[in-house]
Amino acid sequence: MQIKTRSRVWFITGISRGLGRALALEVLAGGGTVIGTTRSGAVDYVDEIDADDAQRLTVLRLDVCDAQMCYQVAKAAMAIYKRIDVLVNNAGYGLIGAVEETALADARDVFETNFWGTTNVTKAFLPYLRNQWHGHIINISSIAGVAPGAGSPFYAAAKFAVEGLSNALAQEIEPLGLKLTVIEPGAFRTEFLGSDSLRHADVRLADYDSTCGAARLAFQNMDGNQGGDPQKAARVIIGIALAPDAPLHLLLGSDAFKRASAKLDQLQSELRANAELTMSTDFASAKQCASA
Repeated sequence: MQIKTRSRVWFITGISRGLGRALALEVLAGGGTVIGTTRSGAVDYVDEIDADDAQRLTVLRLDVCDAQMCYQVAKAAMAIYKRIDVLVNNAGYGLIGAVEETALADARDVFETNFWGTTNVTKAFLPYLRNQWHGHIINISSIAGVAPGAGSPFYAAAKFAVEGLSNALAQEIEPLGLKLTVIEPGAFRTEFLGSDSLRHADVRLADYDSTCGAARLAFQNMDGNQGGDPQKAARVIIGIALAPDAPLHLLLGSDAFKRASAKLDQLQSELRANAELTMSTDFASAKQCASA
């Protein structure tokens, strides 16, 4: 069922493909307005959508790694409709390679886009959102930022950073009438596993064949067969943006739910098993206060 988004203005980074594209198209189909960004400043699907929808789509060129450019684009976006109701930090890409296999330059680059890109865009828009006293920030993280697996340690680390930023920022902006939701998708049938969105370390060491190598093979076999439907994900995200009581965290996909549940079970087990060691490091006075 189409979710009506009429009268809402969305700013979405990375709308050329993947979840960003699916989200932009769903917002437009529901009657909403999209200011989207791509690195080129264009998308290849304008001629494929309804003419009325196309009139409500503005595409701006943006490299989210360029902080100054983010401020310029935020200013330009706000000048168009005088407000942004939903800000979606979607731009990002994956990186496959064990820690030892991955060049530091590649590790830094994946942080630049996935974490610092999200930070740059958010900081550029926060002054406007504060002045509005309304708005919803949606940060696209990953299940890798909650329950990482072997093979993508630096991508997971960048998404962990997005998680930490989002959790703290949500508390800072809540008194200002602003909301934040961090989305943690599993595997969705988009181009994310293709060459444009997933990069590989140049070095491959045989000692990591059973871990990183296995993950690399699994990703190759998964491409085009992912269980997640991006259109359904887009509709859920839209519903969250329209909800008065939106959650701070939202997992998307049955695989994400399974991985997060297993991670929580592991953490709970370790907490209970090591509770005595954990408590043993307090000063005696602190223990008395805790038990009072």
